[in-house]
Amino acid sequence: MLEHSIPEHVRCDNGPEMVTKALRRWLAKLGARTLYIEPGSAWENGFCESFNRKLRDENLKLEIFYSLFEVEVMSSASKNYYNRVRPHSSMGYRPHAPVTIVTATNSLPAATMPQ
Repeated sequence: MLEHSIPEHVRCDNGPEMVTKALRRWLAKLGARTLYIEPGSAWENGFCESFNRKLRDENLKLEIFYSLFEVEVMSSASKNYYNRVRPHSSMGYRPHAPVTIVTATNSLPAATMPQ
């Protein structure tokens, strides 16, 4: 605040750390308002927050990355595991998009070489 001035508002969720009377009084003295995150907002969705927490805790905190390429590879593998392997309690402990096994009976016919 000293470097960039007092903000017009502080956006926060309804968590206990941002709802306290002392914090709201302090912000009011500064002339800043609190804007609460709207429940159910697409970009503030609790499901997204849950996914982000799991991605951070189960993957990002476990690795040391030396390049952006490493992050991309790990993220791709993590996304594949999360969607195709990891059981989700809300879906009866099944993955979102289980791995599909292609057998000879349901695969596309092989291309033939002209003679």
